[in-house]
Amino acid sequence: MSSKQVSSNTLLKEKLLLNPFDVNDDQMLEKIYMTHYHCVEKYDVVSLHSIASKVIDHSIEIAHSIKQNEEQNEQVREEKDTLISCPRLPALKRISCQMICTGRGEQYAHQTTMLILEQLREYSWDAKAVIALAAFALEYGKFWQLVPIPRDKLGKSLAELNGLHSIMENMQQLDHFNNLVKKVMEVVKCITHWKKLITEDYNVKDVPGLTDTLHEIPVLAYWTIITLVTCTSHVDFLGDKGYRYDLSKFDYKLDYILKNFKEHQDKCNTQIERIKDYSKRKDIINNSTETDIVKYLEALIVDPQDPRPVVYNVLAQKEAGIGVFKNKYVLLFISGTDNIDYETQLLISIDVKLREEPKEVEGYRKEDFSILWIPIVSVWDEEQRKKVENISEVGWFVMKEFKFKTGIDLIKEVFNYKGNPIILLISPQGKVENPDAKQIISTWGIEGFPFRTSDHIRLTQQWNWFWTEIKNLSSTIRELINRDCYIFIYGGTNSKWIEDFSSAVEKLKNSGTFSLVETTIESYKLGSESPKNVPRFWITIDNMLASRKRIKKGDAEVEDSTTREIKNLLSLKQDPNGWAILTKGSHVKLLGFGDAMLRTVMDLEIWKEKLDHEVSFDVAFKDYYEKCEFKSVPKKCEHREFANYPTDILAHLPCPNKKCGHEMGVASVKYKCCHGLETGDIA
Repeated sequence: MSSKQVSSNTLLKEKLLLNPFDVNDDQMLEKIYMTHYHCVEKYDVVSLHSIASKVIDHSIEIAHSIKQNEEQNEQVREEKDTLISCPRLPALKRISCQMICTGRGEQYAHQTTMLILEQLREYSWDAKAVIALAAFALEYGKFWQLVPIPRDKLGKSLAELNGLHSIMENMQQLDHFNNLVKKVMEVVKCITHWKKLITEDYNVKDVPGLTDTLHEIPVLAYWTIITLVTCTSHVDFLGDKGYRYDLSKFDYKLDYILKNFKEHQDKCNTQIERIKDYSKRKDIINNSTETDIVKYLEALIVDPQDPRPVVYNVLAQKEAGIGVFKNKYVLLFISGTDNIDYETQLLISIDVKLREEPKEVEGYRKEDFSILWIPIVSVWDEEQRKKVENISEVGWFVMKEFKFKTGIDLIKEVFNYKGNPIILLISPQGKVENPDAKQIISTWGIEGFPFRTSDHIRLTQQWNWFWTEIKNLSSTIRELINRDCYIFIYGGTNSKWIEDFSSAVEKLKNSGTFSLVETTIESYKLGSESPKNVPRFWITIDNMLASRKRIKKGDAEVEDSTTREIKNLLSLKQDPNGWAILTKGSHVKLLGFGDAMLRTVMDLEIWKEKLDHEVSFDVAFKDYYEKCEFKSVPKKCEHREFANYPTDILAHLPCPNKKCGHEMGVASVKYKCCHGLETGDIA
């Protein structure tokens, strides 16, 4: 052999004879990882671990019951043939033989451990540890199978040949030995549990704690195997009289690494429980068939660490439980605390309107609607708290200092919340009726009640008939609609009112109050391009009403919203002064009678202060108009006469003769409303 080969062998021997207690875990990790390849071998670790654990458990039970004549090994064979891919018995026995033939001393145990790791280089870390445990169980089980309890002559002779006649004298030392074995089994159990975690579709992004365990597992597997090597090398000496050997170093080392690993494992378990909790809550939120509004909100905002969440009733200045929303529709307002003046004013306006007449619309009661604000901020400091508290005198609820991370993550994922204010409508059944109720509220205000997605579609489409006819009359109006500005469309037979209203609108436009693009105001007089268009327009609208059919709803016939709006528009025509319609682009905001509309436009200085509170122009205008309309109810107000109309659009009256009971035929009809000042008549 050459001197170079001798030198190489000497270095290898020095490397293998390293004392593992003389290096730290980082240095050891580097050496261990050099023996590991990608996991190629498919291996049923669970089954082998079960068998090996049973062998060791039965062996320890025998040690405890040696005086009670109990055998505990009959169940070991139950798991045979369950392994998917187990090292062949010769390979397992070879590893067992290497372990039992290891000399005493940590250096020799390290040498054998490194050789075993080289042989198992294509197995996963949990498989390496379990195979080493099985190799130990092979020897340890055979040892206790020969313990001298009453048996046949062959068994007694084999026990005596293996030096087990003095086993009773070493019971104290055996207790220490078995305690170390139990500790190793606990470590192996932790390793297999770790493997289960990383194979359950959990990754380091979802479970950051796995990063720490990934670096610890190779070291944990190494110390598991070296401890099993050391224990196996002492099995043959357990029956020797006066056997003494200090294994406390391994005991302390396992305690240390097991403590650190368990801390990281507990951290992983906590993170995984959070993932499971998140998934469970998400299922509740997305599955409206098995939930209600209370369960929905509990899944969204209830922190398990604080299972009794409260919301704050701003108007009543008191706290309330989530149960306050039972059987309620909830307008869920989610936002930060900055730049939300527009949204808060919208909701303040809606909150006020929800308490006004009429109390019921389209079968929905306003009292069944509540507003809940969930403010989301990164840090709750005194400044943030004051911003929330400054929103007072409103009839809604607020989640103060909402910090529940799972809830915040759910809001971001399920509602696609990215920091901009959102308003959702959630039904009493826990179903999102409108994921963007802000749109309908900002466009239609209380007219959009009950704020469903279908209501926005209905309101948008119910005026299509109007715009179709208006656009046919003028190219000017088409351009104004496309600009999405506010438009006053007006007309009438009173020339003075027309002149006054035109001047008032021009003065309003040039007042300097409206500097923002979104409050651009324009006007259009019906027939301004051709006076012939006016009668043509009204004849078309009249014909529309005549062609409308009543909707069958149960046993009753009702009007649809389009029919009602056509009638409202035709009522405007009867105003002797004039009429005006306020729109925002193609969205009709208000149908107004002459005097009240003129007064509202002229009184800009009185009501414009509302615009300083982020109230939109149409909302402020409409609020003041309604006050003017109430004051200017005429002594002889609107009337409507019908001639040559299909009778199914008119109300049918029974014959006054009780003996008859039939409905009367319709010859001519005149409807006249006098607000209680005069009686209506039918001719």
